[in-house]
Amino acid sequence: MSYSPAAADVAKLRNQTGAGMMDCKKALVEAEGDFEKAVDILRKKGQKVAANRADRDSSEGAVIARVNEDNTLGVVISLNCETDFVAKNEAFIELAYEIAEMAIFAATKEELLATDFHGMTVAEKLIEQTGVIGEKIEIGAFERITGPFLGAYIHAGNKIAAITALSAKVDGADEAAKSVSMQAAAMNPIALDETSVSQETIDKELEIERHKLTEEGKPANIIDNILKGKMQRFYKDNTLVHQDFIKDSSISVADYVKSVNGDLKVTGFVRVSL
Repeated sequence: MSYSPAAADVAKLRNQTGAGMMDCKKALVEAEGDFEKAVDILRKKGQKVAANRADRDSSEGAVIARVNEDNTLGVVISLNCETDFVAKNEAFIELAYEIAEMAIFAATKEELLATDFHGMTVAEKLIEQTGVIGEKIEIGAFERITGPFLGAYIHAGNKIAAITALSAKVDGADEAAKSVSMQAAAMNPIALDETSVSQETIDKELEIERHKLTEEGKPANIIDNILKGKMQRFYKDNTLVHQDFIKDSSISVADYVKSVNGDLKVTGFVRVSL
């Protein structure tokens, strides 16, 4: 018996990719329900799909970024709940900020959950709040970063936050780190630069682009050269330092940072979204 996708699955793939309903249904049938395969099938057929990121399917909540006093260590956490109504509640957001402050002193999520919270552990506080609110409350993401100088950005509504690490504490570093964190929040890069992209991602991208070029009838002897250009474009669009700077698209993020100080570089970033 051939696989027939449920309407909810078709709708989910459509929301994830932006592709048409019938295209999504055909892709799911061909992939026998495997969402990742279905996304690849859509891309191989030339569909320009939205990025299939794990954070697309997250629950409601608040994402908070905090940096320590000397700007050398930072964390981004998400305090997750079930509904947007609770996520917007002032007391819930205050709790998220308070836990994020404590997270600066924890090396792992487990350590954070075991941290004292006014006479109980953070884990016990979350259980207590689950009982009070009537929704499951939990720590979702926990991302930690260190560096010579860090700056954070939390997007309005507390749904996205990012922290950027710069190579030195120099004049203008505060504004630069915040601006690059805003870039990371808005543009959702997959890695810092081309050397940080996983081989699996590179192989998948090459496979998809090679398939499209072959389907277009491009001669095999020139496909490799075309692929080099395609990958350069991929790195420009998807890695933080090579992306066009959102405040001035005529320069890259790396160029912007260099304009603040000739020796300044972006050394890392973390980003969490709901």
